Amino acid sequence: MANSLLELLIQKCENHPDYERYGELFDQLDPTASPRIELVHRAEPSISERGKKLGVFSGSFNPLTLAHTKMVEDTIAEYQLDELLLLLAKANVDKTVFGLPLAARLLTLKKYTENREKLSVGVSSHGRYIDKVMALKAILPPETEFHFIVGYDTLVRIFDPKYYTDFHAELEELFIEARFIVANRAESDIETIESFMNQSKIRRYAPYVSCLLLPDVYAYMSSTEVRELLKQGETIEHLVPSSILVMLD
Repeated sequence: MANSLLELLIQKCENHPDYERYGELFDQLDPTASPRIELVHRAEPSISERGKKLGVFSGSFNPLTLAHTKMVEDTIAEYQLDELLLLLAKANVDKTVFGLPLAARLLTLKKYTENREKLSVGVSSHGRYIDKVMALKAILPPETEFHFIVGYDTLVRIFDPKYYTDFHAELEELFIEARFIVANRAESDIETIESFMNQSKIRRYAPYVSCLLLPDVYAYMSSTEVRELLKQGETIEHLVPSSILVMLD
């Protein structure tokens, strides 16, 4: 028997008929081989012609929150995206697997996208953005525009020199292929994002970075808070989409 709502959610996911298949899919992804992305759900309609705009929201989704879904909905509307891919990477920079297993997270993403237009779900073998771009270019029409949706903390990591052998050469390779839409998170408001991008070393990349303003109620939400409330057996109705609440019934 589950000792907490978090364990109950994991048990419900493990009992789902797709859970084992999703686990096997992650096992097949090799972070040491060429970058690979597998789509487990494709939007209706989906991108089938060249020159369309794909939003890519790559995160840990541990678990999916209303902040995540608000970013999805607002970005599609504000940036007129043709399709948005919720992407779960097997290998994430600076992140180990804890909380929900990867297969459980993938299942919650799939549940959320049911009966919603323009939303796709996929898994990635690699964590770096340039690797994700290369994998996406292999499965999408030519000249697809890639717009990555990230939080401020991720933006900071993108420009951390420790992740690069040749800082500007590798960043220029990335920004030739992709744009970034950055949402404010907690104390990191739009002014913080703009100030960060105004640093002399990275100012040249500012034209490729735009902002998404989240209301405070969403900016302060976090998956960490959801996990803690689940462990304590407390309500999470104000923090997660109904697709997750249904799984706890």
